[in-house]
Amino acid sequence: MKVLHEVEGGVCAPKGFKAAGMHCGIRKNKEKKDLALIVSDVPCSAAGVFTQNLVKGAPVVVTGRNIADGRAQAVIVNSGNANACNDGGEMVAERMCALVTETCGIPARDVIVASTGVIGQPLDIAPIAGAMGALAAGLGDNSNDAAEAIMTTDTVPKSVAVGFSLGGKECRIGAIAKGVGMICPNMATTLIFITSDVAISPAMLKKALSADVKTSFNMVSIDGDQSTNDTCCIMCNGLAGNAAITEAGADYGTFCKALHYCTVKLSRMIAKDGEGATKLIECNVSGARSANSARNVAKAVIKSSLVKAAMFGADANWGRVLCAIGYSGERVDPDAIDVAFRSAAGEVVVCKDGRGVPFSEDEAKKVLLKDEVKIDVDLKSGRCRASAWGCDLTYDYVKINGDYRT
Repeated sequence: MKVLHEVEGGVCAPKGFKAAGMHCGIRKNKEKKDLALIVSDVPCSAAGVFTQNLVKGAPVVVTGRNIADGRAQAVIVNSGNANACNDGGEMVAERMCALVTETCGIPARDVIVASTGVIGQPLDIAPIAGAMGALAAGLGDNSNDAAEAIMTTDTVPKSVAVGFSLGGKECRIGAIAKGVGMICPNMATTLIFITSDVAISPAMLKKALSADVKTSFNMVSIDGDQSTNDTCCIMCNGLAGNAAITEAGADYGTFCKALHYCTVKLSRMIAKDGEGATKLIECNVSGARSANSARNVAKAVIKSSLVKAAMFGADANWGRVLCAIGYSGERVDPDAIDVAFRSAAGEVVVCKDGRGVPFSEDEAKKVLLKDEVKIDVDLKSGRCRASAWGCDLTYDYVKINGDYRT
């Protein structure tokens, strides 16, 4: 088999995983699913990374406790209500875990729980409890239903799965994600649930995920706002039958590569589907003094409201890119920076050594009108590079967030 290739199935692609998604009644719109369940046939190694916001949703706190031992077997998640900043929120999150025990026989302490939606409104457990029997009965090859059930203002479900080989054993990683607003690079933005049939120790799994998010989900920004409920969790059940990964080596490297393929693809999907967005913006920084410097510069560019607005208007206003680099907090040489805009329509160099160069505005507009635009920055100060993903800032972003709650 090929070393790394995409497969169908999302979180159900790995052996031993089933999923379900349905409308239970949290959302008023009965056409929208709002409750999802993912279950492994056997207990899993598990790891997670969560929001760094001091204001945390109750599910973040409960899940943190539940996977502290590096084990989990199921995920229960609702959309439409974040279960954040409420009296009794942790009791509701714990009750959601207990409902998984009652319907699936999985200990509540082995359940990952998550919620997404409006902050500050009590989450009624009744519709969730009333739907759990049907949800559990619907478990199967239904990754897309689960992906739809965790959406809020997303316009499309987001999923990916890959196959690869470890020691001659076919292995898979699958994932679903949601999030198109209230997303800022500083942790593992949005909600992401990753499954795998690889055998790997909890310690090595935590190491892999913690390292990965620094160059994947941490490099996404839609609007510079960080949520209260950001959660990225991974479960690996070992059913692929590979020799268990317990230390760094070739198999660990292959696993990390496959994981990174999935997380970067989801990062791009999240950014492209940003609230009101018309295009994906990717900033590729090279020639940095350090990896951290490259990441900070790339994030500064894609977080800039002025850069985002220029991309919406297909305006090659490269001065805004330099401005963002200048306030990134990184030590750069302003007189050594090159900038180019690139897309399927071609490439236009707009800045050399920190100074503007002649270019065709018409050609630049053609490049920037495409739905995926790359901003290439060469700092010419070192050998490190990084990429970050964002989107343009449109009128619709304000419309969506102007009446999000009401």
